[in-house]
Amino acid sequence: MSDSTAGVASTASAPSVPASSVSSVPHPSGAFPSGTGVAGAATARRRWARIALRGLQVLLALFFGVAGALPKLIAHPSAVESFDELGWGAMGMYAIGALELAGAVALLVPVLQSVAAVVLSALMVGAFVVQVTVFDGQYAATPVVLIVPLALIAWGRRGHNAELVRLVPSVRRRG
Repeated sequence: MSDSTAGVASTASAPSVPASSVSSVPHPSGAFPSGTGVAGAATARRRWARIALRGLQVLLALFFGVAGALPKLIAHPSAVESFDELGWGAMGMYAIGALELAGAVALLVPVLQSVAAVVLSALMVGAFVVQVTVFDGQYAATPVVLIVPLALIAWGRRGHNAELVRLVPSVRRRG
């Protein structure tokens, strides 16, 4: 048997399934095969959305950790000056820096990411109020801009909140 004949023989023995029926035939589990038809396209979009959301989380975690928390935790002169002007001093600066660092780390922990985004959003609301009232709105746009992706993360990862509730013993229902 020649090479070209062997190829024909192997394809002839395989069952033939029309390409149009592949996307309309569900798997025994009830799911449609991924990568085919409309269901496959939706699966691919969801996968890319998850990847984009994870990338956004990593970027925000880096931003809050490096640009937000680090200057406060190492007492960079610009952070010290700002907190002295606020009247909060070193303790306020370290507390805000610790909150930002904890939020940055929590953005990367699956069970905490939605809650972390909500808490960091609340922190950004406070930063906005401080920027407007104390610093004449000089950098007021920054916290507002950060709230948008944080809200997207909080909404996109909200499914993990049920996991978190199950992990906290005092929140469990008593039966």
